[in-house]
Amino acid sequence: MFTLEELEQFAAFAEAGTLSQAAEKLHISQPTITRTMQHLEECFKVPLFVRGKNRISLNETGRFAVEQAHRVLDAADSALRQVQDYDRSLRTITVSSCAPAPLWYVLPALSSAFPRMTIASSLKDSARVWEDLSSDLCRIAVLPHESRDDRFLSFPFLRERLFICVPPSHALAGKTSVTFRDLNGFNFLLKSEIGFWDGMCRKKMPASHFLVQNDEFEFNELVRSSSLPCFATDLAGNPDGLLSGRVLVPLTDLEADVTYHLACRKENRDYLTPLRERLPHSQGRTSAGRKFR
Repeated sequence: MFTLEELEQFAAFAEAGTLSQAAEKLHISQPTITRTMQHLEECFKVPLFVRGKNRISLNETGRFAVEQAHRVLDAADSALRQVQDYDRSLRTITVSSCAPAPLWYVLPALSSAFPRMTIASSLKDSARVWEDLSSDLCRIAVLPHESRDDRFLSFPFLRERLFICVPPSHALAGKTSVTFRDLNGFNFLLKSEIGFWDGMCRKKMPASHFLVQNDEFEFNELVRSSSLPCFATDLAGNPDGLLSGRVLVPLTDLEADVTYHLACRKENRDYLTPLRERLPHSQGRTSAGRKFR
């Protein structure tokens, strides 16, 4: 029977067109690849080549055999990746989250509960988090709502409330609260990789333009130096005095007050129970309407 290495040489010959060029590409000798072609014909038990003076070429059956060789090689590569991914999954807890803040609590708790496991996380919008959970692409999901699907367990664990953060001279600074409708039309600074918050703001504020910053340093510099409003939450707080001198105004829309739920498949409950025991009963502490100093 032929080997995968021989099929790779066969495919390389088909691509190169000559034995010498295929041998050069594969860094093997021409006699070696010549013997491989002979062995493949013996294995298939049909002629694969048209032989001429000092060269061979594929016949019609040979070209068909090359197609099958590519399929076998692709299947072998796929099997290799799947086995490696499966082995990795046995030692990895994957978390798919709809927002950054829950990960600040979930990841340390998981590391504490499962010190021998690798913890991997991803940040996505709510629909894609749900897809990951439904497709078993993650062990634990963080959703902005309860799961009512009988296949899953879920529980609430964290609340996050959205604020706008504006300079004292801004038109919205004197308000005690605002809604997305009030904000629609104002331009805002926006961080990248904020999960479902990004889509929500764009949906609720279709007339607004968002200056999205991928770089943390550049975003911070714009917050300090520009008059553009930005968003803050009661969980994010005021890191490094970034929001000093700005006024916080809470949003009163229901969508701006989110209770995150942890969810997992019922067969993965052994991951959720130790995690729940280690999660702090955390609530946001930012005072609505106050000014950071």
